[in-house]
Amino acid sequence: MYTKYMIEKKEKKGEITIYYVKKDYYDNKLSKVLNKKLKRSDITDFIDDDADVYTDDGKLLLRFRKNKLNKENIEKFYDNVIDFAVLPTSNRGSASGSKSKNVHDNPKIMSNIVGYFDKLSPKQKSKIRNSGNKAPKITVRETRFLADYPDKFQKMVPLIKEIDYYYKTLVPDNYAKQKKKANQTPFRIADTSFTTVTTNVNYQTTVHTDKGDDEEGFGNLAVIEHGKYKGGETCFPQYGIGVDIRTGDVLYMDVHQPHGNLPIELESKDAKRLSIVCYLRRRIWDQTKGKTKKYMVRHNKTMKRLIDRKS
Repeated sequence: MYTKYMIEKKEKKGEITIYYVKKDYYDNKLSKVLNKKLKRSDITDFIDDDADVYTDDGKLLLRFRKNKLNKENIEKFYDNVIDFAVLPTSNRGSASGSKSKNVHDNPKIMSNIVGYFDKLSPKQKSKIRNSGNKAPKITVRETRFLADYPDKFQKMVPLIKEIDYYYKTLVPDNYAKQKKKANQTPFRIADTSFTTVTTNVNYQTTVHTDKGDDEEGFGNLAVIEHGKYKGGETCFPQYGIGVDIRTGDVLYMDVHQPHGNLPIELESKDAKRLSIVCYLRRRIWDQTKGKTKKYMVRHNKTMKRLIDRKS
């Protein structure tokens, strides 16, 4: 589709490879790839070692580190979330390739949310309306998983804290801005900079930019493998590069740049690629900054009374 661009410059600093990349094509051509699935031929270079990648205007595009996450924390996270993570949903809209604004028309994929969220589902809105109650002004709520399985959620927190730790270590400026916001709301996960986690299983997203997260923050991705598969690399098509993220690795990236992942080819019947994205949802902070933990407890009880946890 376009003339492919090779990495402009590459150098070693200790154990880290530093890449400098330039856009292969520019924003006025993005309509050609946005909300479309990538093919392997769209990407020219793949990174599978410790690396920092900078764009030609000096901005950090991504920072990738191999084998950082604790094995025990990885196993606990997977064991406690996987039964929920494989439930089919239709909540990803254009990231799943859908052009419909009606969530019910979106394809079913295994993408789910844990932690806190800032919107009510259509079923929850309907339940409140049919019960004669008014919808609350603050719509922040516990996700179904957190409300129904708090013990399982707590066993997942150590891995989330690790991802938070490496965020602070590797991208300190963005982390500080995001953590400042997280400190202003009790609706966050433990003492981290995150309010929310999205899990995806065997899911190839289209090319998209993340929306709803903290604009001053920096995105992240971790993966847990079960069985054998090929592909799934996370890619930035404008720069022609992809990153092969595997169990134990951590990737921090500018998720406001167009990105997506390659097709996942399962080599064993039970193979699963569980991807984990931790972030701070801006609307949670907007609605609850300055609130106390006492307020959060009272608010959560009210929300549980108003909405059906199974919806």
